[in-house]
Amino acid sequence: MPKIIVLDPLSEDGLKLLDAAATIDYEERIGLKGDDLRKTLQDFDGAICRSGVKITADILEGNTRLKAIARAGVGVDNIDVAAASKRGIVVMNTPGGNTLSTAEHAWTLLMALSRNIHAAYQGLVEGRWDRKKFMGTQISGKALGVVGMGRIGQAITKFAKAFEMKVYAFDPFLSPQKAQELGVTAVKDVHEMLPLVDYLTVHTPLTDATRGLIGKKEIALLKKGVRLINCARGGIYDIDALAEGLESGQIGGVALDVYENEPCTDNPLFGKPNVICTPHLGASTEEAQTNVAVEAAELLIDFFTTNTIRQAVNFAALDAETLKGLRGYLNVAYRLGLMSSQIIKGSPKSVRMKYKGEVCKKDTSLLSLSFAAGFLAAAMSQEIGLVSAGALLKERGIEMVEERAAEVGDFSSTITAEITTELVTVSLTGTLFGSNMPRLIAKDGLRLESYLDGNLLIFEHTDVPGVIGTVGNVFAKHRVNIAHMTLGREKQEQGGGPAVGVLSLDSTPPAEAIKELLKIETIQKTYAVTLPPSNAFPSWMG
Repeated sequence: MPKIIVLDPLSEDGLKLLDAAATIDYEERIGLKGDDLRKTLQDFDGAICRSGVKITADILEGNTRLKAIARAGVGVDNIDVAAASKRGIVVMNTPGGNTLSTAEHAWTLLMALSRNIHAAYQGLVEGRWDRKKFMGTQISGKALGVVGMGRIGQAITKFAKAFEMKVYAFDPFLSPQKAQELGVTAVKDVHEMLPLVDYLTVHTPLTDATRGLIGKKEIALLKKGVRLINCARGGIYDIDALAEGLESGQIGGVALDVYENEPCTDNPLFGKPNVICTPHLGASTEEAQTNVAVEAAELLIDFFTTNTIRQAVNFAALDAETLKGLRGYLNVAYRLGLMSSQIIKGSPKSVRMKYKGEVCKKDTSLLSLSFAAGFLAAAMSQEIGLVSAGALLKERGIEMVEERAAEVGDFSSTITAEITTELVTVSLTGTLFGSNMPRLIAKDGLRLESYLDGNLLIFEHTDVPGVIGTVGNVFAKHRVNIAHMTLGREKQEQGGGPAVGVLSLDSTPPAEAIKELLKIETIQKTYAVTLPPSNAFPSWMG
């Protein structure tokens, strides 16, 4: 009989579900860490945790029994997912359980800032009746900026619309149709939004792209007196820049629920006027804790009673034999997704996946989900599984459709991803050489043959003499070695038409080199793309 351990305090409703599961035993052992945690986990088949316990690589070292971990919450920062994957341990989370509670908390902070709630109450506690000192501002008619339009960002938007606010939204994967449906004005980047808003709230993961997203330069672009809220992840706002902005009066108020290092009891903003801070209470409601506890319990019960994997962040929802037969094509689709996200311009509206040849005999819906996982990877702080990738794409209003043509062309199988934004349509075609060598074989219909790994530089140019030599000279000047080059052009006997080149580079191309390339009259566009090494795969791909 499978044994499950509950490592953090869990809502009673979740424990009742475990009690009622006749084929499962469970125990609660709260507060374990270090060697005690490592030894204890070796006696259990499954584990449920929240954010308190840290399941690191050394904790999992030597564990041959544990099969699944369910995180009662969204983030899995406290679990070493890569280490779990190496040991075949499925890691699942509960992304929807605390959406409304977190959104409500962000909205509570926004309203409290607007009406000086904390400072006014403190005045009463200290025996003062300072009505004039705490003049507030009306929310209705103001502009709210929302960065990140996932579940929580969309919930915040609904609150704002109910209060008759104008909403500006930024999310690199928010489609124009979804923006229209939500009644928001989509902007092309965060900087475009900043001068327009009276309030700014962020609802994104903490990634390399979002760390320090709002710093000194961005604060200078904001309206004077703007109010900033963060219930997402610490580190998205530059704390020192916020403190400086408050001192100068550029910022009218700051509300934080999250911090770079938690628990946090010392922060430059604590005690400053026009600041409200709470100790990561976004999901701290009875309803949210019940929801995530019940969902986490259900995930493990289903896993051990019906072998069902749901909401896994590191495994595909398919059996090992199917995965083995699809792995090469999954890799092609995934890498096309990674590349697409780095070269498209504008908000994506739709993705059309075209399959041709023998690949049509396989489950192409899984390949489309693999593309989606790669396409969204840069915007997420953790690895995306196949099931969640499809849901995330749909959540942002991006339509995905498939076309299949069984006849074999120049290659036995090809996968084409056609991404349409409000600005452009980009087409990338890939294939599989052998069993494990993904290749890019066309961009926007121009034939070529390029690796799909490492540092790549794509350049669109006019097919005339001298271009290749000039490009080589630029990279030689900046001491960037070109490992491989491929060129493609329209079928024609003479040059002069549109062409594309792809360089495989030994290092990331410096910005100065790219600027020099764009000064060359015959080069129209460049795209710097970084892909994983050829032997690196997302953990769910095995």
